[in-house]
Order: sequence, then structure tokens, then C-alpha cells
Amino acid sequence: MRLLPRRFFWRTILLILIPLVLAQVIMGNVFFGNHWSRVHATMARSLAGEIATMMNFIDSGNMPAVESMAEDVGIDVSIDAELNRPKRTDNHSRETGPLASEVYKRVNRRAKVYVEREPRTIYVDVPTKDGKIATFTASMYRIYSTSTEVFLIWLIGAILIVSILIAPFLILHNRSVRSIAYAAKRFGRGLEAPGFKPTGAKEIRDAAAAMITMKERLDRYNRTRTDMLNAVSHDLKSPLARMRLAIETDSADKKALLTDIDRMTEMINGYLAFARGEMPEIEQSTELPPMLIRIARDAAPKKKIITNFPENPVQFYARPMALARAFGNIIENAARYAKKAIKITEIDTRDETTILIEDDGIGIPDDKKADALRPFVRLDDARAPGTGGTGLGLSIAKTTIENHGGQLFLENSDMGGLRVRIVLPI
Repeated sequence: MRLLPRRFFWRTILLILIPLVLAQVIMGNVFFGNHWSRVHATMARSLAGEIATMMNFIDSGNMPAVESMAEDVGIDVSIDAELNRPKRTDNHSRETGPLASEVYKRVNRRAKVYVEREPRTIYVDVPTKDGKIATFTASMYRIYSTSTEVFLIWLIGAILIVSILIAPFLILHNRSVRSIAYAAKRFGRGLEAPGFKPTGAKEIRDAAAAMITMKERLDRYNRTRTDMLNAVSHDLKSPLARMRLAIETDSADKKALLTDIDRMTEMINGYLAFARGEMPEIEQSTELPPMLIRIARDAAPKKKIITNFPENPVQFYARPMALARAFGNIIENAARYAKKAIKITEIDTRDETTILIEDDGIGIPDDKKADALRPFVRLDDARAPGTGGTGLGLSIAKTTIENHGGQLFLENSDMGGLRVRIVLPI
């Protein structure tokens, strides 16, 4: 048996209303219950005292005093030899029980109390010394405070007001959660969710944004793996065909075969490195200039290296080996196409550091810059035998930079070639 509703909306309603109702009930029972009991007891004692005083006047035969006092206190008094009353009295009811007890204490006679609900009137029948019955008629409000009903109305009203106020917020909140669930189902089936965007509270918007980012990464992952399979098929097909043709026609050249084998080995190693991704690495305090200078000297020993670093470069936590591989791919790419020089610049601000890597080569046309960042995509110039490559360098670098929370951009350099701008958060 389920005690809680299944839906988030109704669970939230219960989460808010149950504590509110419990608090109201406890407050009413503990505080106002005692308060009402004392107030009602005081009112009953007051009316019982007036009745006892008038009974003393009746027993002594001082009827003018009874009539004068009855008029002053607003009580009707009548004396009859007998009355046709119901057998069942209201002596033990919650409203009139204290009054019956107080009258008995003060008069030492068993009084009978009757209540007429409409109009709210009470009748107190007290036996006189001469065997008659004195009837005292008064309003119920003499012994019962109307604040009881008012307080109960406010209790219920407060709950209703709170429910009305929170309902719109809960509806919007629930709608945001349901939109995330709907989008997640669509994304899980490989479909798009038109019109889906983060809404609601900050935590819900963050969850929706994280899910959108996850979908984009999964889509990019799937595209990358598809591109990798296409690239493996395309790049290995040609050398394998040449090798097969050379063997079948007995025109195999050992040197040419070894060249094709080396080329295939290089491509396969690149594909495996890309498929494995980065190895886990602990973040360390990192300073970029020494790393960049070392990579540039190793990658371009015959090119002029121009550096422009701040006197006190920033230090930030990063994975130094991963960054070194990323910058190595970028600088090696610049060294491959640079004619004479490579320029490396670091610009630091309060929140981020920007690295510019430029060369004086042929550059990349604007309409092909986006393709250059895709894995396994080699531009026409990059397919030349002299440059080689598997089309993974910039893609791996971009992925590493994004994993550090940064961004990578391809721009035109003032030197005439390509400028790679890397922005990393500090």
C-alpha cells in the first residue's frame, strides 16, 4: 500500500500542507485550547454568580431586587410551579457543563440547563425553597466565546490562502521538471525536443542545461566515432589496394611497401590515441610560458620563435600533461605550415588567460575553419605527402581545452597565416 502519492506535485503539496496543518492543530490545542477553557470557565463563573445572587433574593422574597438585577445584567427570570421540560438536559455538554457545575457549587442545588440552538439561548432551571422552579434565560454568548469559530475559520482560511499562493509556483515548478523528463525521453530515443529550454528555479535550469550539454557531447561523440570509421576505411583502403596490386603483379617495391606500412601504422596509432582519449591526471598548479617555449623549440627547431609573455604570468590549476599535448598539436601544426616564424603570445586578465599561437604560413580560408576543428577532416593542403597527418591534431586540442573549461578559436593572423586563440579560465 502506497502512503505517498507518486507525482512530484502532490508530494510537494503534502510536504508544505502537512507541517502547516500540524502546526495549526498543535497551536490550537496547546495554546488556544487552554486559553478558551479558562475564558469559558470565567464566563460560566460570572453567570453562575449572578444566578446565585438572584436566587438569594428569590429565597428571601425580594422580587423587586431580582427584577432590577435581571434587567441590569440582561437575564430574563421567571418562576413557575412546574415546567414541561425534556428529560435530557445539557448539563454535561462542552458549552454548558461548566455553568451547571458552578451553579451547583454556589446555590447547592441541582440545576438543569437546556440549550436552544436557534436562537442561541440557554435556560437554567433552579428549584426554589418553596418547591417552585426559577428559570433564568440568557444568551449563549454569556458563557461561550465566539472567537472559537473565528479562530477555526482563520485556521482553515490560512491553509486555503497558503494553498492558493503556492499552487501557481508548484505548477510552474512541476511543469519545468516534466519538460526535462519529456526532453530526456526524446533525447534517449535519439530525437530532438523542439522548443525545450531551461526554465524554472536555478537548480532546475542548471539540470536542464547540463542535460542539453550532455546531449551535445553525445551527439559529438557519435559523429566523431562515425567520422573515425569513415576515415579508417578511406585512409587504409588506398595503401592496401596499392600493396595488393603490387604483390599480385610481382612489382612490389620493398621501400614503397615499408613506406605504406609506416604510414598506416602512423594513422592507426593516431586513431587509437583518439579513441582512448585522455588518461586520468591530477590537476596541478601550472604556468604556461615554460611549457610553450619548450614545445615550440622541440616542434620548430629551424623556425624563428617569437614570444610575448607577461613578466608575472598567472598560475592556475590544470592537467599539465593534457595541456602540453594540446599545445603540442597546435604548435606542431603551426610549425608544419609556417614559412619562417611562429609567434606565441600570452594575455592575462583577472578571470582568464588567452594564448595566441600564430604562423606566417598559408592560413585557412574562413569557410573551412569549422571543418579544420572536426576530427578526421584534413584540408586539401593538409593531405599533401609532405604534411601528412590524420586530421586529429586540432580536434584533440579543442577537446582538451574544452575539458579545462576553455575555448579554442581559429582566426586570421596579422603575420599572414593562421592564428589559434585559446581562452582558459583561471
